[in-house]
Amino acid sequence: MAIKNLGTELRKHVRDYGMLIALFFIFIIFTITTNGIFISSRNISNLLNQTGYIAVLAVGMTLIIIIRHIDLSVGFLSGFLGAVAAIAMVFWHFPVFVVIPMVLVLGLLAGLITAYPVAKLGIPAFVASLAGWLIYRGALLLATLKTGTIIIPNKTFNAIGNGYVPDIFASDTFLPKTHKLTLVIGLIAIVFVIVNSIKTRKNKQSYGFQVLDKDIFVLQQIFIAVLLGLVTWVMSGYNGMSWTVAIVLVVVGVYSFVTKKTVLGRHIYAVGGNPEAAELSGINVSKITFIVFGSMGMLAGLSGLLFASRLQSATTTAGTLFELDAIAAAFIGGVSVAGGVGSVVGSLIGALVYTSLTSGMNLMGIDISSQYVVRGAVLAGAVIFDVATGKLGNK
Repeated sequence: MAIKNLGTELRKHVRDYGMLIALFFIFIIFTITTNGIFISSRNISNLLNQTGYIAVLAVGMTLIIIIRHIDLSVGFLSGFLGAVAAIAMVFWHFPVFVVIPMVLVLGLLAGLITAYPVAKLGIPAFVASLAGWLIYRGALLLATLKTGTIIIPNKTFNAIGNGYVPDIFASDTFLPKTHKLTLVIGLIAIVFVIVNSIKTRKNKQSYGFQVLDKDIFVLQQIFIAVLLGLVTWVMSGYNGMSWTVAIVLVVVGVYSFVTKKTVLGRHIYAVGGNPEAAELSGINVSKITFIVFGSMGMLAGLSGLLFASRLQSATTTAGTLFELDAIAAAFIGGVSVAGGVGSVVGSLIGALVYTSLTSGMNLMGIDISSQYVVRGAVLAGAVIFDVATGKLGNK
């Protein structure tokens, strides 16, 4: 009976579970085809670090698409702000604790500038952000014109993209060569997710909303616990949790809370669902547009910091195609092409799917041209999947 109910629930919530199941099978396929190298602690650690700057951009892009817009400027904005950070530390001798908030504020301002013609003048976001794409591309080239690649020697800054959270429980007598703090964090995360799921289910029941059958709910929580446990165990086998992963988890956690638990989040989805109706109901659509684009700019700054820190330098090509990677990750993660539908956690899963494909194909020795074909096919499949499940849900 539980298996039958499971199949029914999967069909009913195929949009929610589709990419998670796809990610699961991607891991299995690449683990088999690479003789286990893909699932090794070192590769998973590198994979998660590579996902960082895309995941951060994908979170912001998800909100942009939810309100029925697009932002093409964020790729080179990210690269330009990474160069600004490098210049500030190398040539202006600014300390890291000044550079990081400075870059985030500059990103916020850049996002607000992009939002102005969209929110106040009615110019399509595609055109306004394309202008930004060209401007920031030129600005990046100007910033690196005399020096070319700018090497960043600051160890504190470089640790953001390459360092790991220190293990405060270090010991060779219990679980040697294992990062204990990562295991503790993973255990806390599992408990938090399960407790929060139970609380959410009880709240829905108290208001008379439909919830999963008890058997299916238990299976769902077991699956989540096992998945989180495996990821935590694999990470703990190679230096533990990186600072990049920690930052991404904080960003996802904060934005997930804002979108799900606050009035602002409800207004964002309302604007995406029907801007005219939202305006008539008293929601300031222009204000929401400024907030979402400003947030996108700030996250572009954070992405630029993560990328520059990982490379330990700022380059003339930084930010190339970042915006397309973020858009692809958002769509793969379940954001709707029609707006009004999508989740922050989904964008993280989409980024993981996207980078897992790249990592797995690199390990298999597949050439870059074929990789682009596969990634394009996956993106097309995700959009078709969205449209198909949307029609299914309307029947």
